[in-house]
Amino acid sequence: MTEIETNHNSHQNHHLSVRVQESDFDVSDELKALRGLSPRIGGIVTFLGLVRDLNDNADVSGLFLEHYPGMTEKQILQILQEADQRWNVIGATVMHRIGQLSPLDQIVFVAVASEHRGDAFTACEFVIDYLKTRATFWKKETTPEGDRWLVTRDTDVAVVDAWQEKLGDDLS
Repeated sequence: MTEIETNHNSHQNHHLSVRVQESDFDVSDELKALRGLSPRIGGIVTFLGLVRDLNDNADVSGLFLEHYPGMTEKQILQILQEADQRWNVIGATVMHRIGQLSPLDQIVFVAVASEHRGDAFTACEFVIDYLKTRATFWKKETTPEGDRWLVTRDTDVAVVDAWQEKLGDDLS
């Protein structure tokens, strides 16, 4: 598969970037790019997700991810746009890997740059919470008992429901 990048300058001329790719990424390069967006940036909050070697009490030796090209990137961009509208976001990046991954491989990176840490922390948490339930990815784990497809966890849905209650609207 090819790397796909979507850059979007929002209504406030903020930089929102979405990449879905097979290749690994360098977190320091991504942070450097965000830092260079504006001298108004006072903080960058990141989330880095890794492939675990244990899930649902089973050893995991691999994780295969697929996505719906074009649609998945659009869904992620919509999540970033929502965060941009709600909080003071100067720039944000979401990178999600696809293909065959192994335990400890980087799988997802979310970074939000803002003037103040509060907006950066809240927006980053919002993005990763919504990414878990609103972006189309199919995940198949390899375990000693065989391969199994993963489904969205009830706990992830409950987190999004809590966001909707907290923000007072339907963000689905």
